Amino acid sequence: MKKLLAVFRIEALLFLRDFYGFFFTFVFPLLMLLLYGSIYGNEPSAYFGGRGTMDVSVPAYSAMIIGVTGLMAFPLTLAGYKESRIYKRFDATPAGKGVVIAAQVLVNLLMTLAGFALLFAAGKLVYDIKTEGSFWAILGALLLSIGAVFSLGFFFTAIARDMKISNLLCYVSYFVMIFLSGATMPKEMFPEAVKKFSAWLPLTYVVELLQGVFLGAAFEEYRKSLVVLSTILIVCTASGAALYRRKSWV
Repeated sequence: MKKLLAVFRIEALLFLRDFYGFFFTFVFPLLMLLLYGSIYGNEPSAYFGGRGTMDVSVPAYSAMIIGVTGLMAFPLTLAGYKESRIYKRFDATPAGKGVVIAAQVLVNLLMTLAGFALLFAAGKLVYDIKTEGSFWAILGALLLSIGAVFSLGFFFTAIARDMKISNLLCYVSYFVMIFLSGATMPKEMFPEAVKKFSAWLPLTYVVELLQGVFLGAAFEEYRKSLVVLSTILIVCTASGAALYRRKSWV
């Protein structure tokens, strides 16, 4: 535990010093909230079933935060460490590379939750967003979503041969998903062809699940989202861990 805490402290400081990770986790979602909130406000709209624009946008922006940490900050840091042979050096110590990976998971998890808390607080204070779901339902949906997206990013770093391939996989998946999953703009605005394509994107199910639990829907109503995200979490984590055990990957 002492080894993990020591590495965690260093990794947390490195995260906070990284401009892009810090900006897109804490600042950019707030800018989106204030920009679109100033345009559309949060008055009840028939377009969103009597909900306000910000009522449905805050959980969507939460998915964007998960995408930033899970598909960019977390996997690209791991890929950089792999290419720099950081894991090989840690494997020569009693700690092993598992401590570095565990610290990265913990840092990015806490930063994601902190980014969500900041976004939610701003939405509540500025636009009085409505949340009918229970605290535990929202937290459970958040943790499942974080686990699924993080495992996908972890899998990308495991199959990529070098940093360039990791960058390609992470950047392409991130930008495609945040724009076509409903994380930045409501899916109701998409044409039918785009809606069909978005059904293949993992982040789409994150947005659907978070928006549902925010509005108090039962988990049973989002059985498909739960199955898809749970499957991604299990398959990507297991296969990524198996690849990381191979010496050729370190």
